[in-house]
Amino acid sequence: MAAAEDPQTMAGMRFETSQGMKLGQTMGLSPKLIQSAEILQLNSMELAERLEQEVERNVALELIAPGSSDDPDRRARDEHREEAPQGGGATEFERLRRYENQYGDQWNSEIDGRRAVRDNRERDAKMDAMANAPSRGRSLVEELQEQWSFAEVHDPAIRAAGARLIEYIDDDGLMMTPLETVREQSEQLPGCDWSLATLEAALLRLQREVEPKGIAARSVREALLIQSRHRLEEETDLDAAEAWGDAILILERHYDDILANRIPKIREATGLAAERLERARRSLRRLDPNPGRELVPAETTALIPDILVEYDPESGDYTARLAEELMPRVRVSPDYEAMMKEIDLDAKARSFVVESVRAARSVIEAVEQRNTTLMRVVRVVLTRQREWFEQGPAHLKPLPMTEVADLLGIHVGTVSRAVSEKWMQTPRGLVALRSFFSLGTENAEGEEMSWAAVRAMVSEIVGAEDKAKPLSDRAIAEELERKGVTIARRTVVKYREQLGIPSAPLRKQH
Repeated sequence: MAAAEDPQTMAGMRFETSQGMKLGQTMGLSPKLIQSAEILQLNSMELAERLEQEVERNVALELIAPGSSDDPDRRARDEHREEAPQGGGATEFERLRRYENQYGDQWNSEIDGRRAVRDNRERDAKMDAMANAPSRGRSLVEELQEQWSFAEVHDPAIRAAGARLIEYIDDDGLMMTPLETVREQSEQLPGCDWSLATLEAALLRLQREVEPKGIAARSVREALLIQSRHRLEEETDLDAAEAWGDAILILERHYDDILANRIPKIREATGLAAERLERARRSLRRLDPNPGRELVPAETTALIPDILVEYDPESGDYTARLAEELMPRVRVSPDYEAMMKEIDLDAKARSFVVESVRAARSVIEAVEQRNTTLMRVVRVVLTRQREWFEQGPAHLKPLPMTEVADLLGIHVGTVSRAVSEKWMQTPRGLVALRSFFSLGTENAEGEEMSWAAVRAMVSEIVGAEDKAKPLSDRAIAEELERKGVTIARRTVVKYREQLGIPSAPLRKQH
């Protein structure tokens, strides 16, 4: 039994409320500082969209078309890259730098929260989505439903079952849902008895009617078999027909062996000559394991460089500049600046004009600050990663963001925002600016190497191997050690998988 509670103990336990005063300091960020941080992390496309939105919101802000007579010349544009903007915004940005150094971590979380609230308050989210979203392409289901509607299927039950099955086909074009599940989820629908026999008949008809071949297959293996049998039916060349027949034999009886690249085992089991087996393998490579992707290709996003890097043969240096040719530029409306000087404006109108001009100048200063910070970071990259530009990815040096922040006297969060989603056009191609910032190790000679450089070395070692005797992961680690880089075998496996390189058995050429 539990002991009885002591009445005196219970009487001594009670809750009390009280009021008190507490003295403390809290950080309050002005809207101008928050706006500056938001604009800093925008890439070229996002900045162009943001400027268009600012122009719509603020009548005192005007767009300047690139190349127009109002666009400042290139020299004036280059000046702001070398030094921070001066004038009314200098004091605010000095405060920004001090706040970053003292309250950077707190600021990061606060800005993210305020940005969502600010955007929802000032913009109509539905209208923005409609205005900025690209037109939606047709889905795979819509494409297949249209094909099925033109198919010569006279049985109403088969037509209804086929239309229902199309709804279960995944983005790869495969029918991975069991027919029993389709039957259970469809038995209340009209137009069909929804028996398994009807669904199987409709599935076979789908596989014959819709294009490309392989759509509605219940596995990758079945998709490849459907495509191979179709190719064999249409082939008129005897040698090619023989290759497709061998490919069907391999898929039917030796599918796991071909996936594991066990070619000697297939040759022994089938009795096919090496040349004939190789022709069958070449035929298999022409098949598509994901036939649905052909109808609805993956969406691609255009990458616009923010920075252009060029080599100057006269000085032997790499120079960088902002890719501003196609970027919209903004200015304060001359009409509104003139209105500020009019003496006959009433108080309400003057307040509106002054506030609009102030907000316009704030946007312009934030853009200039973004460009200045971005170029300062890029100049550090050009200096520290010169060997990458001259010799390639294998010579990328470790470059932590904290080191760049200390060098420039800014917060590490500012460096992170400056390089976020930014792209740089270099003599070696289009490269993400963030890829130049990584940790690393030292080789046997004491030289610093980034982990990206080590991955590049793994790729080079695999590319130079004997394809008949590919290197194991341990052998690759040993080869790296001979080059002065010591890493574990499991690290080699991780880097090899990141590079999309198959294991040694799969790389072997028989």
